[in-house]
Amino acid sequence: MFKKIVLKLLVFYKKYLSIGGKCRFIPSCSEYTYQAVDKYGIVKGLFFGMKRIGRCNRWHKGGIDLLK
Repeated sequence: MFKKIVLKLLVFYKKYLSIGGKCRFIPSCSEYTYQAVDKYGIVKGLFFGMKRIGRCNRWHKGGIDLLK
């Protein structure tokens, strides 16, 4: 139940709040977090998402970073 709410919030963020086309990574951080929550659950998925967002800075080159 809570997992579905978190996933819907991520979809809402991606659709209405995210700045499209400016991501350093493929997939975008919001899509990566969505996949992580879907696969690993809320706590571990959000942890992976926060780690990914932490790497999103001007000193990191970005690139393809798929969920393992």
